[in-house]
Amino acid sequence: MADRNERTYPPAEVEERLREILPAWRLEDGCIRRTYKTSGWKSTLMVINTVGHLAEAAFHHPDLTASYAWVEIRLMNHAAKGITDKDFELAAKIEEVVGWQPGTEGGALTGPPDDPRFAYIKHDRRD
Repeated sequence: MADRNERTYPPAEVEERLREILPAWRLEDGCIRRTYKTSGWKSTLMVINTVGHLAEAAFHHPDLTASYAWVEIRLMNHAAKGITDKDFELAAKIEEVVGWQPGTEGGALTGPPDDPRFAYIKHDRRD
């Protein structure tokens, strides 16, 4: 069960933590949000299923909105009525798993070929 005594963070602190640890996420309407752009419906469904798996394992469930080539994730601890450590930690895990790019880290897992038929996530470029 949710702990209603969990610390909720004020907006200024949420924004500061997002800048530090989750720069692609933003605070809006009381939730922390992230939109992932995908290459199409199949990729969108894979993102939704990945987020669903992580959320269920964490027993902390986001609100999702999706369309053909994007998924928006919104996190807010409904029981605590604000942003808590659960939101930051689940967002970080989602970012780690959905944002994983095996072709950039060496090793046997090279990632999808550079061919539009195999496109997946449209990764943010942070050079």
